Amino acid sequence: MLDLKLKDKVAIVTGASRGLGEASAIALAEQGAKVLAVARSEDALNKLKQCFPEQIEVSQCDMLDADSVAALPQLAFDHFNQIDIIVNNAGIAPAGKFSEQSQQIWDEVFAVNVKAPAVLARAAGQFFIQQKSGKIINIASTSGILGKPILVAYSSSKGAVLQFTKALAAEWAALGIQVNAIAPGAFETDAQSAVLESAEILERRLRKIPSKRMGNSEEIGPMVCYLASSFSDFVTGSVIVMDGGESSKL
Repeated sequence: MLDLKLKDKVAIVTGASRGLGEASAIALAEQGAKVLAVARSEDALNKLKQCFPEQIEVSQCDMLDADSVAALPQLAFDHFNQIDIIVNNAGIAPAGKFSEQSQQIWDEVFAVNVKAPAVLARAAGQFFIQQKSGKIINIASTSGILGKPILVAYSSSKGAVLQFTKALAAEWAALGIQVNAIAPGAFETDAQSAVLESAEILERRLRKIPSKRMGNSEEIGPMVCYLASSFSDFVTGSVIVMDGGESSKL
């Protein structure tokens, strides 16, 4: 495995109990980083900690609770005596026709997908600005680039995440802080269970992907680790698309 020199770096990963967040936390731990894994499911977090008991600490946190989110960098610092990396992965994507969804659903989507990453970035920034270094990796979505029917709130929120990434990257670049985003397409996670459980729907979905497959959760880990490492110090404000070529075709 390529050594990305992440040993003893400290990361916070939100939505770390499953899917892309869990894969990101595991990849960082395998590279030697220490991780504060954050999610709502305490049981799932504890199972993750059992895999890396010396490197992973866990914190149960609801992304709708802005005060709890803002407290995470200090909590990571209290555990590990430093903070270097933020992976904003937690997100929700309730499906439904825009005309029929309540304002409450819209507000919750933006609170979790946009406000929480901003709150966490601002809180971590107090450490990053002082130490003149830091990495923020926002997990967005190709839905934020192209838009997707029945997921208007989600697509809109992820589009906001992409612009948040670019604007904050421009503002903090001179401070030694890099801010980037990864925009995954279709990955084999719980969020795609309706697709994976139906051969007909899966076949129809794969027709849209030039690679003719969905991504594996483990494939996002190396990209997260690269963006978390010093090898990406000249990379900021970038959106890295991982979708098997789906968004590159007409």
